[in-house]
Amino acid sequence: MAADLPERAAAALARSGLVLRGGLNFEPGEPRPPGPGGAPAAAVLLVGNVGAGYWPVFTRWLDRQATPPADPLDQWSRAVIARAAAQVGARVAMPSDRPFAPFQQWAMRAGRLKPSPLGLLMHPRYGLWHAYRGALLFDAPLPGTVRPGPDGPGGHPCDSCAAKPCLHACPVAAHTAADFAAAACIAHARGPRGGACARQCLARDACPHGRAWRYPAEVLAFHQRAFTGA
Repeated sequence: MAADLPERAAAALARSGLVLRGGLNFEPGEPRPPGPGGAPAAAVLLVGNVGAGYWPVFTRWLDRQATPPADPLDQWSRAVIARAAAQVGARVAMPSDRPFAPFQQWAMRAGRLKPSPLGLLMHPRYGLWHAYRGALLFDAPLPGTVRPGPDGPGGHPCDSCAAKPCLHACPVAAHTAADFAAAACIAHARGPRGGACARQCLARDACPHGRAWRYPAEVLAFHQRAFTGA
């Protein structure tokens, strides 16, 4: 039954460490990707991680690969979400798929989140230590409003953070209110003085909110290598 689709999808994801991150029914006339039947999808459930609960499962999978794949986290996430999709009659959408789907806009609507000064979405419980890995698309609307769970959003922590340490921690001031200088960030991380930045984003790590969910050092280093190539 459609009413229990979120619960069934969550159960299908449970052993992977990935979780449902909320969902929404699309508005009439809203641009949207196709659902499993080929027509524009009527609803979406977002899938991702909170903290690094997925990491042990992902690394065990990675250790079993004869040849390290390109974009391994994307490939593993796609396989995990595809298995869940098969159980609930959904189509998989990934942030890396083209044409790019508006994952951040979906997440802001589904979870009532807002961006931090770094551009990453701030969660009132998890801080910046969460992510969206993919989505399940459905042909029919989901009954009711799909919430991200009992730990759902409250106020925006950035609104009450006067110091904004995230904006002052980057050695090359790559983050500003208007933009993110990705080229400067990557060049520094790859350079002779970029050791700390090659291991983690110092700006992200400076945020005081949600520290209990901070990624372990090996997870931080994995994501930073993927971004900077350092």
